[in-house]
Amino acid sequence: MKFHKEGRFTIALTFIFVGLVNTGMYFIFPEFGIWNALMVALSIFLLYIILQFFRNPPRTTIQNTEHIIAPADGKVVVVEEVEEPEFFKGKRLQVSIFMSPLNVHVNRYPIGGAVSYVKYHAGLYLVAWHPKSSTDNERTSIVVKDEKGREVLFRQVAGALARRIVHYSKVGDTATQGGEMGFIKFGSRVDLYLPIGTKINVPLNTIVRGGETAIATFA
Repeated sequence: MKFHKEGRFTIALTFIFVGLVNTGMYFIFPEFGIWNALMVALSIFLLYIILQFFRNPPRTTIQNTEHIIAPADGKVVVVEEVEEPEFFKGKRLQVSIFMSPLNVHVNRYPIGGAVSYVKYHAGLYLVAWHPKSSTDNERTSIVVKDEKGREVLFRQVAGALARRIVHYSKVGDTATQGGEMGFIKFGSRVDLYLPIGTKINVPLNTIVRGGETAIATFA
């Protein structure tokens, strides 16, 4: 299993912590008993949670300039027409994907093209499914413009647990559809803002795979 570079420090720290705790337990209870067994079980569970969270499985993106690919793993929790005030300053179709702590947390470019806008916003840490999380929480907005001039805004939104949003985008970068653009730690959501008229291929509550699921098609 491949693990994401954003997890290296956390994984190393977890191994050290587990090693120290179990060593301490050995000195307190030199004869292996119920408390030692309980600590070993808890340690294995903790390691499993951390390792699965930072896993980075390979994904195969079928390049298609007419498709908007899911930027993250998770469940579709919003499909609606909204006013997008930050960049477009007009109506757009919003598709939001909720990422639980059990999902892969690598974020990917939904379309290919040129990165035309990047902006970080400090903010709150409301639960990710709160209606105001997209506008009030800590977030990063990124816009990619394709060769036909179509623009898609992709927003990483922090949640109650996610206290670190990582992105690798800079204005002028070339975005590859399905390519890695960032990571959100410990569950949150990603929002897409698409042109009006875009055909949405996924209904509410659909489980999608980042880099693989074609969630919408340009009109």
